[in-house]
Amino acid sequence: MQTFHNDGFEIAFIDQSPANGGEGEPVLLIHGFASSYLVNWISPGWVKTLTEAGYRVIALDNRGHGRSTKSYNPAAYTPSEMATDAAALLDHLGIEKAHVFGYSMGARISAFLALEHPEKIATLILGGLGYGMVDGVGDWDPIADALVAPDPEAISHPRGKMFRTFADQTRSDRQALAACIATSRELVSEAQMTTITAPVLVGVGTKDDIAGSAQRLAALLPNGEAFDIEGRDHMLAVGDRTFKARVIEFLKEHTIT
Repeated sequence: MQTFHNDGFEIAFIDQSPANGGEGEPVLLIHGFASSYLVNWISPGWVKTLTEAGYRVIALDNRGHGRSTKSYNPAAYTPSEMATDAAALLDHLGIEKAHVFGYSMGARISAFLALEHPEKIATLILGGLGYGMVDGVGDWDPIADALVAPDPEAISHPRGKMFRTFADQTRSDRQALAACIATSRELVSEAQMTTITAPVLVGVGTKDDIAGSAQRLAALLPNGEAFDIEGRDHMLAVGDRTFKARVIEFLKEHTIT
């Protein structure tokens, strides 16, 4: 891994060349809540899939996650603040424009990146988050409580228990995650979504009870399209082979000019 500094954070990232040794169009990957570049992108095979398809893959550990600096200040974790890390990473690498692919919380960060730095976006892929981008993804306050609960066996909230287990499996800093979840769910309005003019692919699992409708979000976007990840829930959709195939098709349909 490499690192760079932005806004007082040391941000860890990888920069993988295409498997064929060429230059390749850059794809920036932004992972989800309580995850990391390793869990979200390496383990499900995305980096392998993309590099073998001829793309240069850049993936960061979001602030508060993985090997990047942790903060216990919720103000550090708004999607806008987190998007500055992604923008600064592209600048650090001298990349003027990239394909940007975010999953779940990473999709929200990607949307803010597109809103605030549209010149950097060639295409946008939003995985694991549909209309929940606009109308919210339910009550997540119990998840923050579950993350800092002294005894995980005492957690009764199903989604809280799921994310606590996930955070423990990924050996995350749970106090940092609790701070992150407090402010990282900022909504994007329908009006804001209509201003994202880049081609956008929205992929959501048909059994995902968190993300909201892919079709309803895509309908707001001037160049949006939805993709149903059949039979997959929020956790399993990310590694789905049909989703990978559609993403590769989408990228090849929209080369960087």
